[in-house]
Parts: sequence; C-alpha cells; structure tokens
Amino acid sequence: MTVTLPTPDSPLKIGTRGSPLAMAQAYETRGRLMQAFDLPEEAFSIVVIKVTGDAIQDRPLKDIGGKGLFTREIEEDLLSEKIDIAVHSMKDMPTIQPDGLILDTYLPREDVRDAFVSPTLTDLADLAKGAVVGTSSLRRRAQLLNRRPDLHVVEFRGNVQTRLKKLSEGVAECTFLAAAGLNRLKMSDVPATPIDADDMLPAIAQGAIGIERRIADENTARMLAAIHDTETGQRLAAERSLLLTLDGSCETPIAGLAELKGGQLHLRGEVLRPDGSEALAGERTGAIRDGVTMGRDLAEELLQRAGPDFFDWH
Repeated sequence: MTVTLPTPDSPLKIGTRGSPLAMAQAYETRGRLMQAFDLPEEAFSIVVIKVTGDAIQDRPLKDIGGKGLFTREIEEDLLSEKIDIAVHSMKDMPTIQPDGLILDTYLPREDVRDAFVSPTLTDLADLAKGAVVGTSSLRRRAQLLNRRPDLHVVEFRGNVQTRLKKLSEGVAECTFLAAAGLNRLKMSDVPATPIDADDMLPAIAQGAIGIERRIADENTARMLAAIHDTETGQRLAAERSLLLTLDGSCETPIAGLAELKGGQLHLRGEVLRPDGSEALAGERTGAIRDGVTMGRDLAEELLQRAGPDFFDWH
C-alpha cells in the first residue's frame, strides 16, 4: 500500500512538549522518519505545546492531577488536527488513550536504569545519615526510604537542567534522573552513576519513546510502521498491562520492567507504600505473546498481597 509522503509545502506536524529532552525525542523521531523515507528536514514541522505539568512547577504532581498533566493539551491538538503525531516519554503516558487516538509506535528503547546524580558522591550508600535527597518521583522516594529510612527527601520538580541547577545550588546532596534522558541529551559530563535495575526497579516504560496518532489516519499509520521497534512494543505491552491493572498514577509508587531473554519475556513488578515502609515485588516468565496476560496476572497478585489500604497516604 502506498504512502503519501509529507513535503516542505505540506509538512508532517510533530507535537511535543518544549523541554530540551522532549525536543531531543521529537528530533529523534523526525530523524528516523527522514531516514526511512529519504525526506528532507523541511518535510517536518515540530510544534511545541505547553502542557500543565510544565507550566506548574511549584507543586507536587499528585496535587495538580496525575499522569495526564504531560499529555492532555498535546492530545487535544492531535484530535483537532493541529498536529499529525505526538511524541511522548512513555513513562508519562496514561494507560488509556482518549477516544480517537492510538499509541502503537515505539522507538528502540534506551537505557532503562535510574542514575544516581551527585557532584561529590557515586553511590547511595555513600550518603550520610539524614542526608537531603531531591526527587519529584513518588516511586523513587518510596524506594529510597524503603532502603534508607533515615534520608530526608525534598520535592525536586523541573526538567533535567532545572534539577541539575538545584543540585549545584545545594538544595540537595543528590538526585536521580533517568539514564535514558541523560543519554538522549548527550550529557556525559553530568556526574551520574547508573543503578542496576536489581537495586532500583525503574518506572514502567522508562527509556521508551511512544508516538501517538489519530486512529483514522491510515496514511500516518503506514509511515510510522516503518520506524516501529517490535521488541520495545512487546516489552511495553506487558509493563503497561501491569500498570493498567494496578490503576497506576503519579500518586502510586509502582515499578516494573519487562525483558526479552531466550525467546521468552521476563516481567518484574513492585509496589510500595508511599512512605517506603513496605515494598511488595513479584515476577512472571512466559511466552512473549502472553505479555499482556502476565502483566495483568502479576498485578492481581500484588494487589491481593497489598490489601485495600496499602497506597494510602498517612
């Protein structure tokens, strides 16, 4: 089936948040489409869209509405055809898309790990008792306090550059960033030490870029199929099934990672009390095609073990 390609006179409009990392992800998407179809840069237009999560920096995410904060305005512009595709960090994405939109294209996944970032230290174990740690992630906060209840965790909102600035100003002794973000921003000069996933299970879909489109836009679907990474899609299907069944939001500390090994899929999941006082973990291994079922099954086990009050804030 033929594809009608964009041109400089009728470019494909790529919607994105305006942070340096979001822009890097939009540029990567554009570059892959340029290569796949031998198109010039001018055949694409990158449209920056202001989202609520970026506009409000002085309050924790849980206080202003959860996961859709980084996607809602972009999806509205996609539905109203102001843009043709939307590029997202998959760990920001709700598990259910608005009517009329679909998320079925993923770029090859980057490093899934968290990175420990400190100008003076290289490991969490090096932190003195009562040290101040900055993070806006409830998952990282809960995982940290589960291992080191003596630490003092402070809110650390903002993009990568903002958080590094806060660190340099001494607001905290260390913070945590996704290794994938540092790699995509080519920030090898940042004093960061990746943390093995066995020690700190990452966020669901961390390191993955997803591309959203209108369901009815078949031409764009055919274009995007040329850059879709099947393995990333298989892994995220399992992880996002786990998240969906757990009803995960920015208010719920959840971690999960699916990996493909020897033709099988291995899925790990973790839920934590918000104060880090308890963590429950589980895993499943099975056929890749059963990833969605495995995610749902593991989530149901964790929910049963957790009980009804597990995620309550106290």
